[in-house]
Amino acid sequence: MTTTPIPSVALNNGVEIPQGGLGVFQVPDDGTQENVEQALELGYRHVDTAAAYYNEAGVGAALRASGLPRDQVFVTTKLRNGDQGYERALRAFESSRKELGVDVVDLYLIHWPVPSRDLYLDTWRAFEKLLADGAVRAIGVSNFLPDHLERLVAAADVPPAVNQIEVHPTFQQADVQAACRKLGVAVEAYSPLGQGADLDAPAVVAAATDLGVTPAQVVLRWAVQQGRIVIPKSMSVERQATNMDLFSFELSDRQMAQIDALEAGADGRTGADPATAAFTQFRD
Repeated sequence: MTTTPIPSVALNNGVEIPQGGLGVFQVPDDGTQENVEQALELGYRHVDTAAAYYNEAGVGAALRASGLPRDQVFVTTKLRNGDQGYERALRAFESSRKELGVDVVDLYLIHWPVPSRDLYLDTWRAFEKLLADGAVRAIGVSNFLPDHLERLVAAADVPPAVNQIEVHPTFQQADVQAACRKLGVAVEAYSPLGQGADLDAPAVVAAATDLGVTPAQVVLRWAVQQGRIVIPKSMSVERQATNMDLFSFELSDRQMAQIDALEAGADGRTGADPATAAFTQFRD
């Protein structure tokens, strides 16, 4: 079990989501079940996958093998870019639900806005139907920039509960986070460690030394202390354990400010630019 229980964040529809979870991006298909099972044994109760990761079945197998009641594990999955549009989104959701082996998905996200195709408003109508039908508990988006968010909220009956975006010390997306706060959308950080690139920063190393924790714990604590949800990925039992041991220590205001100062703007981005990203996420 993790040292300290993982707190939850209340989304704008009242659904509670654990503030820390396990991401399984790039976890091999044949290793996903074991990876998720070991995280659940450690006390994780939040798993984040996507149709585009091609490992939803492994997540579902781990849920069943764990023996945990379904309502004790929060499961997120995401719609592939190539499945956007009203009817395609509904069909794609059923495929994900079948792969996961669950009746209800806790959080369903539009993976990327793909503005060049301009289908995310039609897709959102499908998401609202899934929510109304009880097939999902909350709906949200990922990689949405302020203009995408504002346009969606203006047209929607139900606002997104979450925007999952790349956030870490060298790429903080302050404008996107501000737009989310204004609209009541929770920010969930993927790549919260900057794919490891931010862990050697002197401010991070110094804080880790002062507190007797790892640099990864410092960066993740910086995120949760600012109210974000984090979903770090790890195949290691030891790192999985330390990655969620974040709630028994605090960073000082000075340490927080020093990490804030690591912002590098677009140079810190590790993923694609949502303004132009247009890949289908289908395997060749």
